[in-house]
Amino acid sequence: MKLIPVLLILAPLALPAGADKDFFSVGSAGSPETKSRFAMLDDVRILANGLLQLGHGLKDFVHKTKGQMNDIFQKLYIFDRSFYELSLQTTEIKEEEEQLRQTTARLQINNEEIKNLSQEMNLKIEGLIQNKIQLQEKVWGLEDKVTKLAIIQPSTMTQETKEISSLKAFVEQQDNDIKQLLKIVEDQHLQLDRQHNQIMELEDKLNHIELQELLENSFTEEYQEPETIPSAVHRPTAGTYRADGAAADCTALYHTGVQASGVYTIKPNGSEAFNVYCEMKFGTSWTVIQKRVDGSLDFNQTWDAYTNGFGDLNEEFWLGLKKIYSIANQGNYILRIELQDWRGNRRHIEYTFSLGGPSTEYSLQLSRMSGSIPNALPEHTELRFSTADRAEDTASDFNCPENHLGGWWHSECEETNLNGKYVTPRSRGRLDRGKGLYWKPKKGRYYLLKSTKIMIQPTDLKSFD
Repeated sequence: MKLIPVLLILAPLALPAGADKDFFSVGSAGSPETKSRFAMLDDVRILANGLLQLGHGLKDFVHKTKGQMNDIFQKLYIFDRSFYELSLQTTEIKEEEEQLRQTTARLQINNEEIKNLSQEMNLKIEGLIQNKIQLQEKVWGLEDKVTKLAIIQPSTMTQETKEISSLKAFVEQQDNDIKQLLKIVEDQHLQLDRQHNQIMELEDKLNHIELQELLENSFTEEYQEPETIPSAVHRPTAGTYRADGAAADCTALYHTGVQASGVYTIKPNGSEAFNVYCEMKFGTSWTVIQKRVDGSLDFNQTWDAYTNGFGDLNEEFWLGLKKIYSIANQGNYILRIELQDWRGNRRHIEYTFSLGGPSTEYSLQLSRMSGSIPNALPEHTELRFSTADRAEDTASDFNCPENHLGGWWHSECEETNLNGKYVTPRSRGRLDRGKGLYWKPKKGRYYLLKSTKIMIQPTDLKSFD
């Protein structure tokens, strides 16, 4: 666009200052000087025609650009409108959820009041039953006395009979009162059952709404980072060949020529041999220490189970703290966590880490290296492993493993626990986010996870070359 004004300014300068005057003043049109001036005028005309065509072309280009910009503005308007409608729907869902919460809270309060009333009536009924028993014992005693008096003093028979009749009438009245109370209690139990069913239905609705919200919290592209192969750092590590030919971990096994993922036997330094699952990727191998894919395995296990390991290495499993420590204790290792949400999006995060032994409850310290999702685990903090039957959280009386239904390296009962209860989008009952399989950054949203995988690898890969 800046070219047109420049050419228009330079065009008149192409002629000599007195060209027009000389053209009209020259008497002979056939002189060489006149012909030269005619040639210069032809050049100017050609240049002017070219500039005119260029101007028409630029004008067409501007019109086309305006049309394209109008199309873009229209699409942006449609997008803004769709986003606004989605925001309205989200607001309506949140309002409906709040109403359901309030209704559930009111029903629970009513339920508690009816329970308390039922307990009071049960106590009264028990008291009446005791009174009835005592009255019956008195009546029986009086009947015995009347029988004896009838034999000894027949004249007093009439008076005693009246007393017995009045006592029997009183007992019958008590029986009627007890029957009425029992009927009232039965009606209250029926009402409690109906309210319990209503609460269950409301909890199912709340569960469905919360699960839908969690499913909307899928991993977004804003945190996406390219997959990185850990760079080699020159530190002592266990990834070397052993004299007896046994591999110390999956990375050492990979450099012996084994390059297919699967279950293999390794023998870390100072440890007995055991089986592990080796995953070959990124031109190297990782030792898998945890894997969850479908919730078929219950991770709410005891301390002994988490120490020794449980599950099937080809499906869902926990390798075991003792085995993990025997591997990680050989040198410097990287911890890699791979996550997948229910929309199929995959993310990962990597840490350098150190793992303590049994005397420290297998305490873990992490330092984030890289990843494609915000960190959700405490860094540079000693995290002690704990289970429901062996809680090591001394900061409070709150039992984190029992609350989360799975052993983990807990710190003040944070909300991320990759060994927590497996939750599916169709789960029924009240949804408790604290007990589910989630990734929850400190200042971020809940991410409901479909699958998880935790792997380790030595930091020094060049020792194999």
